[in-house]
Amino acid sequence: MTTIGERASDMIEARVTEPAAAKRATGPSRSSALLGLAERYALVAFLGVLLIVFAVLPATSETFLTAANLRNVAANESVIAVAALAAMVPLLAGQFDVSIGAVLGMAQIAVASAMAHGVPLTGAIAIALACALVVGAVNGWLVAYLGVNSFIITLATATLVGGLVSLYTHDQVILQGVSQHLVDFGSGNLLGVPRVTWLVALVALLVAYGLGWTLQGRRLVSVGSNARAARLVGMPVNRIMLASFVVAALLAGIAGVLQVARTGTGNPQIGNAYTLAALSAAFLGASTIRPGRFNVPGTIIGVAFVAFSVNGLTLAGAADWVDPVFTGTALGVAVALSTVLGRRRGAQRII
Repeated sequence: MTTIGERASDMIEARVTEPAAAKRATGPSRSSALLGLAERYALVAFLGVLLIVFAVLPATSETFLTAANLRNVAANESVIAVAALAAMVPLLAGQFDVSIGAVLGMAQIAVASAMAHGVPLTGAIAIALACALVVGAVNGWLVAYLGVNSFIITLATATLVGGLVSLYTHDQVILQGVSQHLVDFGSGNLLGVPRVTWLVALVALLVAYGLGWTLQGRRLVSVGSNARAARLVGMPVNRIMLASFVVAALLAGIAGVLQVARTGTGNPQIGNAYTLAALSAAFLGASTIRPGRFNVPGTIIGVAFVAFSVNGLTLAGAADWVDPVFTGTALGVAVALSTVLGRRRGAQRII
C-alpha cells in the first residue's frame, strides 16, 4: 500500500519535473540536448583536462601521475570527502550547516583524548560520534522546531565548540595514546588503494543509497525542493530537517576519526578550516552530474577537482597561499553556478 509520505514525495517530484517533461514532449532541439550534456559533465571534463595538463607539464610530469602521488592525494582527501558529504545533507534540505568543521575538530579531539585516557579504540570512536550527534541534534532542534536561521545558529555552534575544544586542550596537541591499529588503518593500503579511500567509498555509497532509494531520502529532497508543499501534504518536515543535521554531524564525526587515523594526533587548531573545503566540494558537486541539485557523485568529483588542482599547483612550486585562494575561488564560482543552474532547471532551491 502506498503511504502518505510516498504519495507526497511523488507529488512534489512530479511538480518539480513537470516543466522538464513538458519540454521533452515538445521535442527538445539537438543544441539544447548538447547543452544539457555539457552542463552535466563539464566539471568531469575539466578534471580530465586538468590531469592531462599536470601530467605533461615539465614541472610536474615526473611526479603527478605516479602511483605514490595518486595514493597520497586520495588518502589526504578522505577527510574532506566525508566532510563534504556531511555538508551536502542539510543543503539538500535547504539548510546550511557551517559547524561541520568544528564538529570534525571536536570529534578528533574526543577520540584522541579518550584513547589517551585508556579507553579502547571502539569505545573512543563511540564517544567521539556521540559528541558529534549531540551537537547535530541541538543544531537540528533549534532550526527545525524554533525556526532559527540555520546559517547563524550553526556559525554560533561552530564558535562555541571551537572555544570548548580550546578550553579542554589548552591548545595543546594530543600526541600520546592514539591506538596503533587506528594509525595503521589510516596509513595502510588494501589492494594498492589507501584503506581510508575504501571507507570513503563505502560512506558515499551508503549516503547515495539513503538519499536516492529510501523513503526518508526522498522526503529530504522533497523538503528541500518545497518545504511548504511538503508540510501541506503531511510530511514531518521538522523531523526531516532535524534528521538532516544529525546525519551531517555523524558524518562529520566520522571525518574527525579519519583525521586522527591519518595524522596519529588530536590537534585543536584544525577543524573550522574544513568547513570551507567541504562547502566548496558540495557546491561544485551541484554544478555537475545533476546540475542544480546536490548529489553524491558530483560532490566526490568536486573534492577530486579541488584536490588535484591544489596538488598539481603545489608540485609545480606554487606558494602556500594558493590552497586557500583556490578553495575560496572555487566556492564562489560553485555557488554562482549552482544557483544559476538550480534556477534554470527549477530542480531545487540551492541557497
